[in-house]
Order: sequence, then structure tokens, then C-alpha cells
Amino acid sequence: MNTEKISEYFGSLVFGDDAMKERLPKDVYFALKETIRNGKDLDLNIANAVAHAMKQWALENGATHYTHWFQPMTGITAEKHDSFITPTKDGKMILSFSGKELVKGEPDASSFPSGGLRATFEARGYTAWDPTSYAFLKDETLCIPTAFCSYSGAVLDKKTPLLRSMELLKKQALRIVKLFGHDEIINIYPTVGPEQEYFLIDRALFEKRKDLKYTGRTLIGARPPKGQELDDHYFGNLRPRVSAYMQDLDKELWKLGIYSKTRHNEVSPSQHEMAPVYTTTNIACDHNQLTMEIMKKVADKHGLTCLLHEKPFAGLNGSGKHNNFSLSTDKGTNLLEPGDNPKDNAQFLLFLVAIIKAVDEYQDLLRVSVASCGNDHRLGANEAPPAIVSMFLGDELTDILEDISEGRIAVGVEKTSMVLGVHVLPDFPKDTTDRNRTSPLAFTGNKFEFRMLGSSMSVSDTNTIINTIVAKSLKIFADRLESADDFDVEMRNIVKDTYKKHKRIIFNGNNYCEDWIEEAKKRGLSNLKSSVEAIPSFVEEKNIKLFEEFGILSREEMHSRCDISFEHYEKSVNIEALTLIDMINKEILPACQNYMGNLSASLNQTKSLIPNVNINSSLRMVKSIAILIENLSLKIKDLEINVEKAKEKKTTQERANYFYYKVCPLMDSVRLISDDLELMIPYKEWPIPVYGALLYSV
Repeated sequence: MNTEKISEYFGSLVFGDDAMKERLPKDVYFALKETIRNGKDLDLNIANAVAHAMKQWALENGATHYTHWFQPMTGITAEKHDSFITPTKDGKMILSFSGKELVKGEPDASSFPSGGLRATFEARGYTAWDPTSYAFLKDETLCIPTAFCSYSGAVLDKKTPLLRSMELLKKQALRIVKLFGHDEIINIYPTVGPEQEYFLIDRALFEKRKDLKYTGRTLIGARPPKGQELDDHYFGNLRPRVSAYMQDLDKELWKLGIYSKTRHNEVSPSQHEMAPVYTTTNIACDHNQLTMEIMKKVADKHGLTCLLHEKPFAGLNGSGKHNNFSLSTDKGTNLLEPGDNPKDNAQFLLFLVAIIKAVDEYQDLLRVSVASCGNDHRLGANEAPPAIVSMFLGDELTDILEDISEGRIAVGVEKTSMVLGVHVLPDFPKDTTDRNRTSPLAFTGNKFEFRMLGSSMSVSDTNTIINTIVAKSLKIFADRLESADDFDVEMRNIVKDTYKKHKRIIFNGNNYCEDWIEEAKKRGLSNLKSSVEAIPSFVEEKNIKLFEEFGILSREEMHSRCDISFEHYEKSVNIEALTLIDMINKEILPACQNYMGNLSASLNQTKSLIPNVNINSSLRMVKSIAILIENLSLKIKDLEINVEKAKEKKTTQERANYFYYKVCPLMDSVRLISDDLELMIPYKEWPIPVYGALLYSV
């Protein structure tokens, strides 16, 4: 039995506040904390002292190298390792790590996506230490979270815009709270808790599926007799291998200071979820990138594979990443906490309508932030919100805003008690809102839950956009309030006018319902069903002006990101199509032809031995298989031709569009025929593991 206490190893691989207090001189420690708290420049002498202490701590914990850990536009992390070894004149060595090496690195920038901002021969890039996110140890390497930019200063990563947006939101939110008399508040920061869904399958079976290895999802595969129809997997008992995996995963995450809190089975067989405690947004984003990496590594140790694709299995629920966000002050106040009576909480209502305004005006940006090849298979598939962005507030909050907008005197509604009818359980306080699992963006008591993110995606882009658009609303409100003759009257007018103008974005009903699509259209809400439809919205003029106004991204940087998104889409579908062609030509067709030949030979032998036997049904089966094989051969040839045609298009957008509108439908057609064949071929003759084996073998 493992008696090691969590408190003994939690954060043991992090150069966090306790390690800094213990190892840094007081003046250095407080100077660093001031930098973290208020974004002040760090003196090189301070940086040298921090670097020395950080190096000593890392060496004592077994590290041999250090790396600037950054998040390029690939959506995953990157790192270049350098050892602490420095040669001396006498041919020996010392272990050194300077403040200059801590603060700034120089990785090659030529091989990372830049969307045209950099030519291949322009290789120089810089990483800059983000002191707000603690350094940590991974694989005997000291990892230093950093931002990443080109030689010319162009932003090439996901962290830099996020940090800028956080600073912007802090500035505008502080203006609002100080107008309400809260001069004691010095800092406001957005917080995030990203729930992470994933699948676990047996590693040996994974290795036998080229589609899973190359693309993360099954490109072919018939549904098993039993899927998720009985709802018997959700919150069900954990299987021993899964439980052992989750225990190890928690331990590894806790060592890295990641607040892994909740674990459970999800709806689909072999699908699971982990959820962390909320923390500051940029740290939460770093932690989620680490979480996805650690999930895969721990799975390998257990003979499993962790799938983070949004739709690994057709016909079953896909995996998302619910981005729960809120706003907190340095005094521990949640600015999205309505309190006992939301009607009397003017500050809360002001922040609430700021978010309503932001989401309505920039719904296209939120949609773009979740655009990906994988997420296209999930959004609107009755396990995830549709591509239409809307907000759920619940009846009580909506009624309050309606009363204010119509000038009615609202009667306060106290929180009531929900009696459960079970004597051994205490009464639970009833929240002011129910939960709506179909809503893309639901208010859940003291936070908003954005449910559109795909499971494999970085949460940085979404939160950069949320921070920026909310800050824009708050700036407009603060400008009005600071120049108002009567603060109270102006504040009420802002709440009233904003809700009236933007209430079309609020929908408290079933977002899966077909009627909602028509209703949303009448309201003028956008419905960008695919990534190729959504991505161009990013560079619409209003969105460029927004990001340029606040210095989050330049026009050129936004266009480059748009181009990177198209490029990633076309390359992803191209890989899927080539993988599908390879599997059909080299595995599926040969197996089916071999089975058909053996079956035909067996029938002929039976007929010769028993002349009067009736083999008509078997002959019909052979004929059906033959027709399907012929159709599959023709369809795969058509797919091959169109993959080549897609590559002939001149721009990334044109190629992405061709892949979406021409290649993807052909891939679906190939899948239908292949799946029909799978249902006719015995398991032992089918060349790859089927859904039943993949989903129920762990």
C-alpha cells in the first residue's frame, strides 16, 4: 500500500513560491514577486540571482538540462534542451545558468508555422521568460515557460497574445471596480478551469490501426451492437486498468502543481474526463498543455493509448474541453458571483451585460477560436453545442434583465432550498440557474462555461478572445461611467440599454433542437457550420480593429494566423485522405477479395460434392460482396484523383475549401462502403481491430 502523502509530493517538480522563498534572498524574492504581480521589468542582477537559485534547485532534483518551453502555432508545445555544462580553460567544466539564459533564448524559428511572417531562410527567433508561470521539471530538464517571437518581433506563439489580453482585461476591470469604491483592489485576473475529455484504448490494438496512429480518429469502422445507448458508462464504476491509470495520472499532475480534482467515466464507452481546480488563465493554459502531454505518457506506461481527437469513433460521443472562466480580484472576490440577490448587485449585473455584449458582437471570433478539422465532426452532433454561438443565463437572471430593460420594478427573489426528500442528506441551496448542457456558453452560478472547445485544442486562443472582447465592453462602460453626471442613473442605463440591444444572443432552451436553427437565423445569429466557413471571420475588419486597438495582434499577425489555420486544415484532411487510401488499397480490399475468393471456392467445392444443395443465398452474398468491392475500388480511385486536384489549388484557403467540399464527402462515401463490407466479413478475416474490440478491451 502506498502511504506517501499527497502533501509531501504536490508541486515537488515546480520551482514555485515555497522554493523561491526558501532559496532566494528576501530582496530578490520580493522584487520577483513585484514583477509577477504588477508586470514590472526585472533587473538583470535579480535575474542572475533567480537563475542561480533555479539551477541549484533543478540540479538537486536530478536535472541535467534546461529548456525554454513555449507554445508555437502548432497547437502543442516546443522545447530545445541545453545542458548546464560550460567548458573551462583547463579542459574541465562547470555547471552554470545565467540570468541572461533564463530571461532570453534563441530557438530556430524557421520550421514553425508563421503564416508568411517569416521566410524559411529567416531562422532567428526569440523566447522570453514568463515569470508569472512557474518553472518546472520534466524528464530531468528544467522547463521555463516562455513567449516566442521572431527576430523582427512578430508574435509566433499563443502565450504572448494571451498575456497581453490578460493585462488589458485587468486594466479595464479595475476601472469598473474602482468606480464602485473598491480602491483596495490592486489586481484582477481571469481564471479558467478546463475540463478535459479523452478516450483510453488498448495500445496493442491502437498499433494495428493506421488511421488512429496517423490521424487520431477511425476513418472507417462499423458501429458495434452496443454503443452508448444504455447510458451505463457515464459515472459508472472505473475498470481496474482505467482506475490505475487515473491514479498515476493524478500523481504525476500533482507533482507538477496541477490541481487535478475530478475524474470519471464519460458517456461513450472508453471515454473519460478529468477536471482541474480553477487557476489564473495563463497558468491554466500552461497546465492544460502539460496535462495533455502527461495523459499520453502515463497511458503508454499502462499499455494504453490516450486519444484526444474530438471524434475518434463515428456514431459515438466525441470529446470536448469545457472552458470554465470567471474574473477574480486579489482580495478573493469572484466578480461573476451574483450573491444572495442578483437584483441588488449592480456591479455583478454590469460585468454580466459586458459579457453579453461582447459575445453578441464577437460571436464569430468565439466560433473561430474552436475551428479545427477534428472539431467539425463534433459540433452540432448532439453531444456538443451547435456551431451557433448563444448564451444560457437561466430563467431568474433573464427575468431580472427583462424587468430592468422594460423599466418594471423587480421583486427580489431569495435563494430557495431544494428538498431532496432523503432524510440522511441535508437540504441543498438551490442555485439561481439550472445547468444547460446544450448551450455553447452557459452561466453556471459564478462562472461561464464555454463548451465548444475541442479536446485536443489549446485553450489559449479562446481565452485570448474572451479576455479581449470583454475588456472592450468594460472600456466602453468605464468611459461612460467616468464622464457621467449621475453614476447610478448611467449605470442603470448601461445595463438596460446593453441587454435590450444584445439579448438576441440569450437562449435558455434546447440548442440541439432543429427549431433553434431557424430561430437563430431569424435573430440574425451566425451559423458557421465548418472551419473553412469560420476561419475567414478572424480577419474581418471589425476584428482586426479590435485586436489592433488594444495591441493584442497586428493586422499582419492576424492574417498570418488565418493562413496557418487554413494550412493546418488542408494538411490534416490530406493526411486523413492518404491514410484512408492506404488502408483501403493495402488492407481492406485485399482482405475482402481474399475472403470472396475463398468463399466462392468453398461454394464450388460444396456444389461438386453435393450437387443438389441450395447455395443461392451464399451466392447472393458473394455477389453483394463483389459489388461492394467494385464500388469501393471506384470510389477510392475517385478519392485519389481529387486529393491530387486539391493540391493544385493556389492558396491555402482554396485548398482547404476543396478538401472540405470535395474530398471530405468522398471520404464519407468510402467509409460507408467499407463499413458495409465489414458487416459482411467474419471478424477473423477483417484485417484491423473493429469498434467492439477497441471500445471494450480495456
